Amino acid sequence: MLINIISKQLGIAVDKVRNTVDLLDGGSTVPFIARYRKEATGSLDEVAIGAIKESYERLKAIVQRKETIVATIEEQGALTPELKKRIDECFDSTELEDIYLPYRPKRRTRATVARERGLEPLADLIFLQQVRDVDSRAQAFVNKDVPSVEDALAGACDIIAERISEDEVSRSTMRRLFARKGMVVSKVIKGKEADGIKYADYYEWSEPVSRVTSHRLLAMMRGADEGFLRLSVTVDDDEAVELLERRFIKRFSATSEYMLRAIADGYKRLLSPSIENETMGQAKQRADDEAIAVFAENLRQLLLSSPLGQKRVLAIDPGFRTGCKVVALDSQGNLLFHSVIYPHAPQNDREGAAVSIRRWVADYAIEAFAIGNGTAGRETEDFIRRLGLAPSLFSVNEDGASVYSASAVAREEFPDEDVTVRGAVSIGRRLIDPLSELVKIEPRSIGVGQYQHSVDQTKLKERLGVVVESCVNMVGVNVNTATKQILTYISGLGPSLAENIVKYRAENGDFPTRKALLKVPRLGNKAFEQAAGFLRVVGGKELLDNTAVHPESYSIVSQMAKDCGVSIERFITDAEVRRGVQLSRYVTGKVGMPTLSDIMEALNKRGLDPREQAKEFAFDSSVHEIEDLRPGMILPGLVSNITAFGAFINIGVHQDGLVHISQLADKYVSSPADVVKLGQQVMVRVTEVDIKRRRISLSMKGL
Repeated sequence: MLINIISKQLGIAVDKVRNTVDLLDGGSTVPFIARYRKEATGSLDEVAIGAIKESYERLKAIVQRKETIVATIEEQGALTPELKKRIDECFDSTELEDIYLPYRPKRRTRATVARERGLEPLADLIFLQQVRDVDSRAQAFVNKDVPSVEDALAGACDIIAERISEDEVSRSTMRRLFARKGMVVSKVIKGKEADGIKYADYYEWSEPVSRVTSHRLLAMMRGADEGFLRLSVTVDDDEAVELLERRFIKRFSATSEYMLRAIADGYKRLLSPSIENETMGQAKQRADDEAIAVFAENLRQLLLSSPLGQKRVLAIDPGFRTGCKVVALDSQGNLLFHSVIYPHAPQNDREGAAVSIRRWVADYAIEAFAIGNGTAGRETEDFIRRLGLAPSLFSVNEDGASVYSASAVAREEFPDEDVTVRGAVSIGRRLIDPLSELVKIEPRSIGVGQYQHSVDQTKLKERLGVVVESCVNMVGVNVNTATKQILTYISGLGPSLAENIVKYRAENGDFPTRKALLKVPRLGNKAFEQAAGFLRVVGGKELLDNTAVHPESYSIVSQMAKDCGVSIERFITDAEVRRGVQLSRYVTGKVGMPTLSDIMEALNKRGLDPREQAKEFAFDSSVHEIEDLRPGMILPGLVSNITAFGAFINIGVHQDGLVHISQLADKYVSSPADVVKLGQQVMVRVTEVDIKRRRISLSMKGL
């Protein structure tokens, strides 16, 4: 049944869903399934497989929840065959909780007290709306616990109010009303106007909940969390009560007064707050999902940003008063040397700094400069450029470098160095290989998100973990140089096996083949199956080990080489020979054209990194501070962050400018990610400069 539900929800064929679920249940990972099990899934990509996995896990959670609900209702002796059937057939979590609500153990309420006092029969009489003399019928319920007729009727109304608030149709009706006509209302808390000035836009704000954008809702919710705003979702109460009256008032009679009282009370005291919270929660969930999607895409782009490759780098973590920390790294990112220079105020030792830089460039055969883009970054770039040295110069995004430098990972790598040295090393390594370095940092600490601290942190962590895993497996890693941190994200490994691989490598030397991984403690056949295709052995005994061809397909390549009458070495290295292969000859019951096509593609790109190489970039030399900007200027910049409403561009003035989504192109743009990518070099026009508020408005139209 779950397979059919997922198929219908996602619009994916039943057999593809079933095969994917079977693979997931068998311990296969999303990257492995997407790359090496295309015949089973019909070539579904990672996104589709990930969606199947998410839906499957959500539905399994609902099944588990249903078991708990059935057991609870059964204990109460209230489980009828009809109710059991409804629960069994329900796979909507909201509807399921509505079914369960009347039976869910709850804290002591006014209705509970009224039932304990024996007033439920009176509530039933009023609810049926057939009694003519309500007061006389209520008189029969007066006793020491219910002193008067008024007390009896009030208790009965409390029971009816709770009954109305737990009624499935009532809740569904109110949900639709709040969803269609609900207004998000934000007001400043009296006396907080000055302290909460950054939320001034939302001091008197309202808009339909159906149209509120992710960034506005998250901003308002942050303002509420910080104690500056009061946030609510409102509807027309009269309309809401009228809808409930239509459902529950059968005819005007002697009981109508009490039914109307119970309906009004049930709506105001119970139903409205419940549905308001639910509506706000759903709006928050939508906003979270959108913000997390933006963050995830930004993270993907950052992780896959262009590496410089194996070059000797002089990395500089800029600073004014404390100086610029300088480290020299070899082509593998190993620390060779570190020192400090003071080319900026207050020391202004430009001459001494220049002498040192020139000497280090020569002594360590430096091929590139990596300069952090934070405080004093632009000034340090200008200083290095004026030296006229041969190495290329790159500005490196240093977001999260301080997090890394103080982390356990950094302490393990550099136990004898302080945080400033570790931070500079991280900047240099980010240039050599951004992916290998950034996986050491908690993804949430990399500043490419939108309100990342306001969204569901569990969901954010899970989603970003999936992105990191996807990127690492897309690129692949050299098993003989990979760190424990990056190996952790390889399909089928995880922290424990990653640590075992590194430890085994340290004790026994480089792995000569992929198959040698099976000697690693606790790395069994299943883990090897999942991981092998994403691990490379460079310069090893088996040429195919430096390709994306999975070991399970090596025999196919051997047979192709044999049929072509050449050695396997020539088959792998000679594209002309491979062009003569008719792939259809090698189709079997288990191996289809998707796998065969992937094998040939892997041989064509053996050992190649799918990322483009980093390109040098320079800001406009006439612009250093926001005060230097004038409307109409056309400047080079780097995309530093992408949000749902536009892109932020670093133009070298210590304050990123915003290109609003409406200014990204000469055509309509539905998503900024369709036009720009993180780290992309762009040309922008300055349209407005607000020095007081430190805001820069930019445009890419016509450029």
